[in-house]
Amino acid sequence: MQQQSRQPDLVEGRLPVFVFPTELVFYADEQASHKQVLTLYNPYEFALKFKVLCTAPNKYAVVDATGAVKPQCCVDIVIRHRDVRACHYGVIDKFRLQVSEQSQRKALGRKEVMATLLPSAAQEQPQARPQEEERRMKEQLADSVFFEQTAFQTESRAASGGPSLLTVLLGLVCMAALMLPTLGEQESTVPVYLHLSVNKKLVAAYVLGLLTMVILRT
Repeated sequence: MQQQSRQPDLVEGRLPVFVFPTELVFYADEQASHKQVLTLYNPYEFALKFKVLCTAPNKYAVVDATGAVKPQCCVDIVIRHRDVRACHYGVIDKFRLQVSEQSQRKALGRKEVMATLLPSAAQEQPQARPQEEERRMKEQLADSVFFEQTAFQTESRAASGGPSLLTVLLGLVCMAALMLPTLGEQESTVPVYLHLSVNKKLVAAYVLGLLTMVILRT
């Protein structure tokens, strides 16, 4: 019975898609709001694969724009606004989440989420709401062209694909400091002004340990 009840949805491509929130609002003066999270829920008994499309992919970075959701589980999709400028204030963009079964390519369901950039949450006037709602309706009725976000799905991983040059140089400096003679050593060809105290070497060893952890995580 369960297979028969869900089969029409699979065939007709009308599978309900559950996403929260249904609207993203970014504020230019709030750095924390430039990063938002969409949660995709899968209440079904079968796994879903998803793809995130956008009408303005150059303005956003979507981490893991494609992926899969296990049955009766959810997944978080991180979206960052990459182009916070005054010329984009009030412009309504759209994200479309398409889902399908693991063994199929066609979209079984889709859900659109609107995204808007505003200058400030404090400047958002209640009387402007009717105009915004009218504009939203026009945007919804108009045909939108969606583009894939695959260029950004591994952005966060690519950014941390290896240690930075500064980290490597600082690590080399710490290693060189540990190799220098300790202050008080007599038999050494190294000039006295390069002899380091025990405390300085301890600091160098501590910093080197932190840098090693950072390098191993990248």
